[in-house]
Amino acid sequence: MHDHSNIKAGAEVIGADGVHVGTVDHIDGERIKLSREDSVDEKHHWIAAGLVAEIEGDKVRLSANADVAVTFEEAS
Repeated sequence: MHDHSNIKAGAEVIGADGVHVGTVDHIDGERIKLSREDSVDEKHHWIAAGLVAEIEGDKVRLSANADVAVTFEEAS
């Protein structure tokens, strides 16, 4: 488990396969709110912070591949 306070706005979120999932807007409790600027539907999406496998500087690597991680997203 990681200290999610190390996740910074603007960090790239990538799946375990290295595929871009989104860009961090901010942390909202136990969820990562993704920026809507690079969202396909121009909405904010959230990913459970529990999916974080590793924080590498300005990259947040998830434990799931990108195509699987997006199935866990919540939109608003």
